Amino acid sequence: MDDQNSTTADTLELLLLNQVAIRAALEELSLWVSRRGSVNVHENVTIALATLDIHAEAILAGISQLRS
Repeated sequence: MDDQNSTTADTLELLLLNQVAIRAALEELSLWVSRRGSVNVHENVTIALATLDIHAEAILAGISQLRS
């Protein structure tokens, strides 16, 4: 792996870790909102979280490809 691919992979990995942290925070807030009776908001957030999960998988695949 050359330096450019390594730098790109490292940067993408940091962005992925940020995405995972934001996802966890959103999930906590969504559960808090749900417990207070706003089930629709929780469902909408859950759908958005599923999209984040799909994108995280794609980012991880890209990182793996850069590192190989």
